[in-house]
Amino acid sequence: MKEEKIENYLHLAAQEAHKGVAAGHGGPFGAVIVYEGEIVAVAHNEVLRRNDPTAHAEILAIREAGRILGRFHLTGCTLYCTGEPCPMCFSAIHWAHLERVVYCNTKAQAAEAGFDDAFITEIITGKRPDPIPFVRQPLPDCSAVLEFWEEKEDKIIY
Repeated sequence: MKEEKIENYLHLAAQEAHKGVAAGHGGPFGAVIVYEGEIVAVAHNEVLRRNDPTAHAEILAIREAGRILGRFHLTGCTLYCTGEPCPMCFSAIHWAHLERVVYCNTKAQAAEAGFDDAFITEIITGKRPDPIPFVRQPLPDCSAVLEFWEEKEDKIIY
């Protein structure tokens, strides 16, 4: 892809991030999803606006692209975003099967601005103890739901 198009998409992501910050919607993050050279979704961080810690620009753009394209796999799509994706967005990108991610600011730059997600990666990788207890409580009803899914003949695997 031509460098100028990449820069145009990143510029649009930056404009969207600026719009969100100016409106008080959340942090300085914007995202654009492109499919076959067409912009499908544009979003900015809306954590504060929605009181939703998952309302990151990348997540909102993925949701919108899925709605517009009518599919949950975003194969063939590229995500352009103002910042290196956090662990949550990284996971969503993989669940969505995006083809490529292009970002501007690094996690270190985001951390300097007050958005440090390193602790999450440290918990995931076992370098830091998890302050939130995760307790397994087996229940036959929960196991039955998995069995129901496994037996379902018309399921769609994702």
